[in-house]
Amino acid sequence: MATVSRESKPVSEFPASRTALVTSLMRAVHSRFDPNPLIEDLWGERLVPESFRLAYRAAVLARMYPDASQRAPVSDEARAAADAVVISNLRASPAYAGVILRTRYTEDALRVAVAGGVRQYVIIGAGLDSFALRRPAFARELAIFEIDQPATQEFKRLRLAECGVAVGAPVRFLAADLSQETLLSILQRSTFRAADRSFFSWLGVTMYLTREANLATFAAIARTAAPGSEVVFTYFDSRAASTGAGRFNELSERVAAVGEPFRSGFDPNTIGADLKHCGLMLVEDLDDRGVLARIDHADSNDLRPSGFSHVALARVGP
Repeated sequence: MATVSRESKPVSEFPASRTALVTSLMRAVHSRFDPNPLIEDLWGERLVPESFRLAYRAAVLARMYPDASQRAPVSDEARAAADAVVISNLRASPAYAGVILRTRYTEDALRVAVAGGVRQYVIIGAGLDSFALRRPAFARELAIFEIDQPATQEFKRLRLAECGVAVGAPVRFLAADLSQETLLSILQRSTFRAADRSFFSWLGVTMYLTREANLATFAAIARTAAPGSEVVFTYFDSRAASTGAGRFNELSERVAAVGEPFRSGFDPNTIGADLKHCGLMLVEDLDDRGVLARIDHADSNDLRPSGFSHVALARVGP
């Protein structure tokens, strides 16, 4: 993690989603510091400004050290030690394994879809997704449509410009609020071809929405996409909230503290029926332990999956 020296505003004052910023840092930490990275995402750190990294470090140190003198490292050695604390904090998060595993799972599934002829990739709730930057050869095979809230997308485009990156084709940025505009109308403002099969990803979003909003988005994908199109999405097992699982509660408190509380989950026993009602067919549903067993069964990175985070693949029926 790069060290910084400038003053910074608090984490809560950044215009982009704070969870999107932290997720981006997690991908970078995995790429740089884990022994056997399952993804490579050095862009994950570049897209996050130094001012946020400084603010996040200050927030972590404030939680860990009651003595204020330990929160503002001044020497290079002290800053390096503080950065090491932040890295450990990110790796210890109950969300860390899920962030890495969902990225790898999605891109593996995308590769299969592309081999089958899919040439459109729609990223719903794109945040600071860096797929097109870190895998340019793969991205050139696709028309990529990134959908997110205007504030987060404007922040990302500004960061790209500050990094000297001019992102044109294959990425189309579609700033929109899905609570105010339908997925179909959003995509109709672009070069999206509704008659062609597409691949959708919707990662790290459903838990922040109500059940009704999630079901509406699933139904919108089924209505918008051609038969045979696929979507990978993540969700939290709703039973984790009701049973009060310790790691779930820890994560829930963290995101609520930055103004992005969890709102809903799904029951793995009924998710297939939920999707069928929306016009989708469940193809696969794995918790993060199952994804880890497939991708890195020896757990060579000590990812410590939560067990309550799921990745699912669904298909638009005929």
